[in-house]
Amino acid sequence: MQRKYIGMGIGIISVIFMLFLIGKGERPIKEHIEVKKVTVEEKIQKKVKSMTLDEKIGQLFVPEASSDDVANAYNIKKYHLGGMLLMGNAYMGDRAQFKAKIKQFQKNAQIPLTISTDQEGGLVSRLSYNPAISKRSYYPSPQEAYQTGGMKNVKYWYSQTAIDLKSLGINWNFAPIADVSLDPNNYIFGRTIGKGYKGTGDYIKDVIPEIQKHNVAASLKHFPGYGTAANTHVGSATSYKSVAQYEKEDFVPFKDGIKAGADSIMVTHIIMSKVDPYVPASLSKKDIDLLRKELHFKGVIVSDSLQMGAVSDYVALTGISRDVTAFRAGNDVLLSDDFVQGIPEIKQAITDKQISMKRLDKSVERILMMKHKIGLKVY
Repeated sequence: MQRKYIGMGIGIISVIFMLFLIGKGERPIKEHIEVKKVTVEEKIQKKVKSMTLDEKIGQLFVPEASSDDVANAYNIKKYHLGGMLLMGNAYMGDRAQFKAKIKQFQKNAQIPLTISTDQEGGLVSRLSYNPAISKRSYYPSPQEAYQTGGMKNVKYWYSQTAIDLKSLGINWNFAPIADVSLDPNNYIFGRTIGKGYKGTGDYIKDVIPEIQKHNVAASLKHFPGYGTAANTHVGSATSYKSVAQYEKEDFVPFKDGIKAGADSIMVTHIIMSKVDPYVPASLSKKDIDLLRKELHFKGVIVSDSLQMGAVSDYVALTGISRDVTAFRAGNDVLLSDDFVQGIPEIKQAITDKQISMKRLDKSVERILMMKHKIGLKVY
């Protein structure tokens, strides 16, 4: 009986002691360990830190795919290219052959590639080149889609186009056109929605989600806005607007696109005479700073093709490296076919302290973040 009372006493004391500890906020049985959740940003930063210099520089380059798929696959692997741009000559063969080609491209990449194309509809429609691949012979321009069914029809075609692109392995569309033109005689008019600044901004806000909800990156183009400027594919073109005019006019659709979450913005080669009077926008830090510092864009900035006439004219006049200059200006991705020469030039510019490792890492982080957003495994 005495042992029974002693045992009960010990039990009561134990309970009182446990309650005392709990009251103190302590866990006497199992220690609580708080595990910090690693963010996507931190994972990407860790990945970038683990990459070699050559791998980082390679991510900046997106050349046009040549008709030689063996050479394409070799270049992807050797130069650690960030992506491939598909022009008309890439749409050869049937659907199965095309998809196998894209799959082979990805197989040769250590980090998954962006596979990009210009699929605006109407005048610029790569998928229309070969119906055996896309299963469609025609994609309407934004203006045509609007005229036949209003904005609902425009949104339908952007969504359907993204579905078609994704089904082929294409994950980055250089669209929509954010340029504004109301004059049919202007170079860019037929590719625009054909509305004013506010109307174009509203259109941009509507269509960006239609593209990106299918894990296809969108790209607003062509910053700072073509307006009435001439065709930079064939030579230099100049805009004489002030920054104040741009803020009230051409920047409006870009601002709306940024608010809508556009993954990327393409910078064109027109010269902003009131900002950097002799330099194409794609090569001008002053111009691209407007995009980062005034419009507060945090996504991927991609140059328009650095093989276009306006850039070639400037290179011939100044003797600069187009790739080094474009990257120093603020582009993250370079649409450049000169990667064999451009990669070592950028590497030398880093050695010479013309480009900082911090700047390179930041661009690679933006690129990998966009790749992650469209479903590519980058870490």
